[in-house]
Amino acid sequence: MRRTVLGLCAAALLVASSPVLAQQVEDRTVRYELSFDNAVHHEARVTVTYGALGREPVRFEMSRSSPGRYAVHEFAKNVYSVSAVDGAGRPLTIDRSDPYGWTVSGHDGVVSLTYTLYGDRADGTYSQIDTTHAHLNMPATLMWARGYDDRPVTVRFRPHDPQWRVATQLAPTSDPHVFTAPDLQYLMDSPAELSDQMVREWQVDDAGVARTIRLALHHSGTEADADRFADMAKRVVAQQIAIFGDVPDYDFGSYTFLADYLPWVSGDGMEHRNSTVISSTRSLSDAEFGQIGTLSHEFFHSWNVERLRPAELEPFDFTRANPTPSLWFAEGFTSYYGPLAVRRAGVSSVDDFLAEMGGQLDFIQNASARRYGSPQEMSLRAPFVDAATSIDPTNPNIFASYYPYGAVIALALDLTLRERFDGVTLDDYMRHMWRTHGLGERPYTPDDLRTGLAAVTGDARFADDFFAATVNRSELPDFAPLLARAGVIVRQKDAAAAFAGVSRLQIAGTTATISASPAPGTPLYAAGLDRGDEIVSVGGVDIDSQADWDRVLAGAKAGDEAQLRFRQRGEERTATLRFASDPEIELVRSEAAGGAVSPEQLAFREAWLGAAT
Repeated sequence: MRRTVLGLCAAALLVASSPVLAQQVEDRTVRYELSFDNAVHHEARVTVTYGALGREPVRFEMSRSSPGRYAVHEFAKNVYSVSAVDGAGRPLTIDRSDPYGWTVSGHDGVVSLTYTLYGDRADGTYSQIDTTHAHLNMPATLMWARGYDDRPVTVRFRPHDPQWRVATQLAPTSDPHVFTAPDLQYLMDSPAELSDQMVREWQVDDAGVARTIRLALHHSGTEADADRFADMAKRVVAQQIAIFGDVPDYDFGSYTFLADYLPWVSGDGMEHRNSTVISSTRSLSDAEFGQIGTLSHEFFHSWNVERLRPAELEPFDFTRANPTPSLWFAEGFTSYYGPLAVRRAGVSSVDDFLAEMGGQLDFIQNASARRYGSPQEMSLRAPFVDAATSIDPTNPNIFASYYPYGAVIALALDLTLRERFDGVTLDDYMRHMWRTHGLGERPYTPDDLRTGLAAVTGDARFADDFFAATVNRSELPDFAPLLARAGVIVRQKDAAAAFAGVSRLQIAGTTATISASPAPGTPLYAAGLDRGDEIVSVGGVDIDSQADWDRVLAGAKAGDEAQLRFRQRGEERTATLRFASDPEIELVRSEAAGGAVSPEQLAFREAWLGAAT
């Protein structure tokens, strides 16, 4: 991508000295125009014009995937009222033989295609158009012509409201509503937010070069809220720059957070090369500024994923799912560093960080899915789970998200490096991968991750063993001694609590059913119950409500047995339910648990998590 942007700049210099070449470049430029006259009904009208086409038929398509998403999304379903004219304004025939494309023939070398787009979901994948904003993810918005991916692009927005400003990573021009992109790949990676935003900007130093960080905030909060959130963001951004020791060379000198915090948007975060979409249904104040966690996660991606990039994602194919076996690193390590940067910035407490990491460790350590596949296998299942939809139910116990899975691996590796290798931390590993693969934008393979760890530690045997056990298989280390060096205890949250495998039931009147399949190894699974089964009674106590189930659990102890009556697909059955001890774990500071903590443990903790606040 970086080479493409520099190439566009060189072309611009040639154009300035050659009128003939300038006309040729203009003829090759793809021009989009977007208007929002019917915003109240969530419609945009889009026109795209291609010139210098020759005489061959041209196929226009809507994307089926989007950068940062790993599943297929059928964006063509929201496109209709399609028409086309040639350079003389004559109507053209459009043939459509499949759901994803429109073929135009009989043109004079120029085709202007116009269509209506419906959009009413504001998140990192889709588009939303209403009278308050136009929130545009480009693959969900813009049709493109196959075979012309390398052409430069101009985009003109015609805002619905004169108060709307445009926030985007697209290159600005002298007209505040006109932007450019060097090619299709960059265009499709460039979301836009048109709204009456609150904007906060600051500069960060990149070895003497100033880079601009911009927060474009569309929300119902106050200017003071915006100031407070921007201050938190500044501190987090500074911590992440310290981790890598470098600022990415943002292509047009700036990085933009496109933030929507409104009741009618959907919660999400989605990284892009020089920007990110962050959205939430809650206001900053109602969420107690908890959106800083998503901001931190997504900004870390401006290194990890956007430039330090898996080879399988280059170039991105907009017509299919784009899987990679390295999401445990690309997304999972980011899920570790997101909260870690917030903690080191002093925006959260040590207890906040331990609660978040404890939850991720509990989820993975107690996940039955680990017996079905390694972190690499879970990464490759992304096209089936990353906001993908299906009608048929799938087994929920065979997949553990690569987000917490990778975060737990990062936690294990960080603590192990600090224990075994003097002066070496996970930060050093990330800096090494950045220097060797991120700076030159040389996509990495899974094996590059292993050899990078060997280079940082100087111990190839350690790297081989760690990857073989933890990445290629599903083993996890014993976290208790690793965390003990920081004065942190791993313990069961409530060892005395009885556990059946499902805590919440689905209640309809007096019918209580299991809403999700119990995991293998849990008491309900062992008793033969599954999703949709009705629990009639336990130990003679009728189960007609959630309160009934809660009382049974509260009155039982691990090891107790009770007769269970249930209905399974029309047949009443009985089984013996043997309660277990609740396996949920948590991470707590030794001193918070009533123990002692040594100066050495406090020093280790501070070096890892930053000074206590």
